[in-house]
Amino acid sequence: MAKRFLLILPLLSTILLLAVTAAESNSYSKTTPFQEYKPEKLTHLHFYFHDVTSGDKPTAIRVTNSPVSNTTAVSTFGVVVIADNLLTEGPDPSSKEIGRAQGLYASTDMNTVSLTMVFNLVFTEGEFNGSTVSMYGRNPIFSKLREFPIIGGTGEFRLARGYAQAQTYSLSGFDAVVEYNVFISH
Repeated sequence: MAKRFLLILPLLSTILLLAVTAAESNSYSKTTPFQEYKPEKLTHLHFYFHDVTSGDKPTAIRVTNSPVSNTTAVSTFGVVVIADNLLTEGPDPSSKEIGRAQGLYASTDMNTVSLTMVFNLVFTEGEFNGSTVSMYGRNPIFSKLREFPIIGGTGEFRLARGYAQAQTYSLSGFDAVVEYNVFISH
């Protein structure tokens, strides 16, 4: 009997030690009241996104090419583009700049021309200067109206959620001006 007890004693000691440690140690998490609570509001932003892939100063650069060499929609599959695109109040690139769309898009559909987009909308002017909105989603570029989720933000848009609607305003080669209406709860 004593031998059994001596064999079980280390196991019981370990279990007891783990139970006491787990009960007393919550250092990985601490919940406190949210001190900066403000009533939630809905903000509507309207701007133009300028995706320039040509000329002396492109704002979107292709970093990979498709391994497929035919001329179907599948031929764009695998293309990845990194961008730092201008956001303006109007469709003309010389209209007032309000920020930049910084991120990437990739052709991820083997059947149609559709992009997966990951962008931070970085506001550099006006009421939201210094704030960002994170947008992520599928962009079937030849659809008239596209919609993307807003999945977060910083500054004035902390805890943001919502959606963005995009509509191509003009297209010249691979250069595009896209009109955005963004609805953000924050």
